[in-house]
Amino acid sequence: MAAHHVLLLGGSGKVAQLMTPMLLQRSWTVTSIIRNPDQIANLQKLGEGQSGKLNVLVRSLEDVKSDAQAKSIIDEVKPDYVVWSAGAGGKGAPERTWAIDRDAACHFIRASVATPTITKFVMISFITSRLEKAPWWTDEMWKEAKVKLKQLERYYQAKVAADQVLYEESKKRPADFAAICLRPGALTLEPVGKVMLGRTPVTGGTSSRASVAYLTALLLENEKVKSCWLDMLDGEEEPEAAVKRCVDEGVDCIQGEPYYP
Repeated sequence: MAAHHVLLLGGSGKVAQLMTPMLLQRSWTVTSIIRNPDQIANLQKLGEGQSGKLNVLVRSLEDVKSDAQAKSIIDEVKPDYVVWSAGAGGKGAPERTWAIDRDAACHFIRASVATPTITKFVMISFITSRLEKAPWWTDEMWKEAKVKLKQLERYYQAKVAADQVLYEESKKRPADFAAICLRPGALTLEPVGKVMLGRTPVTGGTSSRASVAYLTALLLENEKVKSCWLDMLDGEEEPEAAVKRCVDEGVDCIQGEPYYP
């Protein structure tokens, strides 16, 4: 297995902390970006006894105001994979959600696409982060989903914007850049378990954070993966089999979005 260097944005989050040892055990290097220096010691413990190398870098994503600033962090770290697992999550002032979940995310997407040595970008989004109903969902499902989205309006608007930018920017490098949008449901603290991955027949349900982290590691590890949206809930399929099926079949859940041809 080739050694890789993953830039993990939002490294102190629950999903990111679960993901970090999963990447390190593959003998990969992980550079974890965190905002609060008080968290350095706890993050560094995730690297103890692992075959890969963990770097912890203190930077405020909220202060990244341009593609050039994002590019400077990328140039400093020199990763070949990037994972966005950061976000204000709609908490705090509205400006903070726009600054992190939309603007900083978009700056890092564009800077990653502009860096030829970066070949994969995984965005952790959520299952109903979309502008239009997925064709395989019923009208009633989408109606219920939109009621819930109203309660998450700032976060929803920020995430759909970033998801669209990831799709559109990836078209600049169709041959050598995989833009993967992993889209879980309501996050839980359950361990890694079986999953439902791809075109889920329902819009609601739970997703284990550990399974989200594990699927991200599997997608990064898969040499054949292409740009795609993958919806994800807890389910009945082994994660390894689910990833192989989706990659082999070219599953992509972006169909139905107004900017999708």
